[in-house]
Amino acid sequence: MSDDPRQAAERYRLDRRLRDAGLEPESAPSPARGSTAAERAAFVETSIQQAIRRGEFDDLPGAGKPLPDLGGSHDPDWWIRRKIETEKLSGLGPPALTLRVEHAELADRLDALSREGDVREALQDFNRRVIEARRQLLGGPPVVTPTVDVDAEVSAWATRRRARETAVAPAPPPPRRRWFRR
Repeated sequence: MSDDPRQAAERYRLDRRLRDAGLEPESAPSPARGSTAAERAAFVETSIQQAIRRGEFDDLPGAGKPLPDLGGSHDPDWWIRRKIETEKLSGLGPPALTLRVEHAELADRLDALSREGDVREALQDFNRRVIEARRQLLGGPPVVTPTVDVDAEVSAWATRRRARETAVAPAPPPPRRRWFRR
């Protein structure tokens, strides 16, 4: 076995794939034990070329299509941003950014709540997390998100709620006309 655990792990995976394909693991060529980096690179390139000839890379998703968003500026983390967008993940990233987004969406989040106690609790939790993020010295962008005034936000929530209720409230029915008058 190899002294390098990464090579041993890859050898194990390759042997398992060969067994699944019905081949004998020893029949596959492998780089010599004391090979140089150039020899290993040549072995890898040969393996890739053989896989191409066998058609193992045919019919992959996105084959023949250009990668989207390639023309813009250089972003070394493009792949993780795309994964976050496609999986619709939230709550990831440094607290400075997540709190900024949460602050922008705070009114919508509060409007989904129905009790004043829940609104106060959500606002106090938001303020606590902003203060805690300011205390952290983990690096990343500075936390510039302001804390919110709980009483002012609760009264704004109540005003928005009353406005929604009056807008949705049905108009009173017209007076009924009697069928028979005397």
